[in-house]
This record gives sequence, structure tokens and C-alpha cells, in this order.
Amino acid sequence: MTHNMPLSPAAPSGEPMRASPAPLVGPSAPTSTSATPKMAKSPPPGRLVTDAPMRMFHALFGLSFCGAYITADSEYWRLVHVVLGYTLAGMLAFRLVYGLVGPRPARLSTLWRKSSGTWAWLQTVKAALSQGGSWQTVAWRQGPTLLMAASLTSLLMVVLPLTLSGYGTFHEWGGDVGVEVFESLREFFGNTALTLVMAHLALLAGQSFWRKKNLALPMLTGRIEGKGPDLVASNRVWLAALLLLSVLGYWGWEFLASWV
Repeated sequence: MTHNMPLSPAAPSGEPMRASPAPLVGPSAPTSTSATPKMAKSPPPGRLVTDAPMRMFHALFGLSFCGAYITADSEYWRLVHVVLGYTLAGMLAFRLVYGLVGPRPARLSTLWRKSSGTWAWLQTVKAALSQGGSWQTVAWRQGPTLLMAASLTSLLMVVLPLTLSGYGTFHEWGGDVGVEVFESLREFFGNTALTLVMAHLALLAGQSFWRKKNLALPMLTGRIEGKGPDLVASNRVWLAALLLLSVLGYWGWEFLASWV
């Protein structure tokens, strides 16, 4: 025998059966889960202040100078020294051209405007050291920036006589006397350039320690922290890649020619 189970409780006698309310279906139905929260936006990467060509120039310039200085007195690595010296001259030519047509932060006029205030700042330091002078008149926070700009300007100015004296030594201009003169000039300008590089690095490290931030990072990433407009409108990655390929192509051509 089968029993039919009632679908709903029986209504009292004399009252009609009422249908159970149908479940809500559709947009009006309540949901058991809350709305999915929106994904938090990542913070902005910062402001672009140094484009890719300037960062590539900085890397190739530093690599060429360090390599040329290390191999200066080695006969075995003479070809490497000469090639890196020519590369250094090529980087100077690129910097001069890009300093005329590049973005404002890379302009030579911007670099000169910063470095031109170094002499006036040194005069304030001299006045503070004199009798009756006051150290409060010296803009100490401005000093490292001015000195860094002056060291960079001086370094660019030293590259040309450095490479010319090296070229004269390599091609033995003026015979034995000329070679001796050019060798002395090459050593002088090489040591001067090394002093400027060390001064630049020391100022950069000291200023980074003082401000508690890595001031060399923009030369790696091109950006600084903080909100605001980019100082460089375009990164120009294609130009940086072209510069790198040109240098690598020149190195390959020189070394292949030496083996023939």
C-alpha cells in the first residue's frame, strides 16, 4: 500500500487550501553573496624624469671609461683600450647632439644653468669662512646639486682632450717627443676624469644618505617617487636600443677587423 504524502499542511476544515508562495526568481530575488569588491588600483609608478637614451648613454659612458682606464697600461688589452676610448668619444658626440635636440632635462643649457651657480655658491662658503661670516648664509641643500652638475660638466669637457691625447699616442704623432708629450697629457686628463667621476659618486652617495633616498635610481628606472606630471613626455626606447646596437656593432666590427 502506498501513501501519498501531503505537499503542505492540511487546512482547517471549512477553509480553502492556499497555495504556497512561489520562490522569487529573477532580478528581484535576494542573493546570499555580497557584491564583489572592486580591485584596488596599483599606485602610480612615479614621474618619468630621465628617458631611455640618457640612461643608455650613462651606462655606456661609464662602462667605456672604466674599461679604458683599467686597460690603459696593458699592452695585451691595448685593442680593448683603444676601442673603448673611441666609444667614449662617440658617447660624447651623442651627448652633445642630444643635449641640443633632446628633452629639456637632457639639454646642455639645463646642465649649464645648474653648474653655472656653483661659483656663486662657493663664494658664499668663502664668505662664511672669513672673519665675521655666518654659516647661516650658505644654502647647504643647494650645494651638492650644484657640485654634481659642475662635476658632470667638467667631465664632459675633459673627454675631448683625453681621447685626442690617446689618439695621438696610439698613432705616434710627432715621433718620440710627440708620443712622450701626448702620453703625459693622456695620463693627466685620465686622472682628472677619474677624480671627477669619484667626486660625482661621492656627492651622489652623500646626498642619498642625507635625503634617505636612492638618488641613483632614476638613472636605472627613469622615475622618481611622487605625484605630478612627467618631466619627459616620451621614453624613446627605440633610440636607446639604436644607440646600444650601434655600439655593439662598432665593437664587433673592430674585433673582427683585428682578426683578419
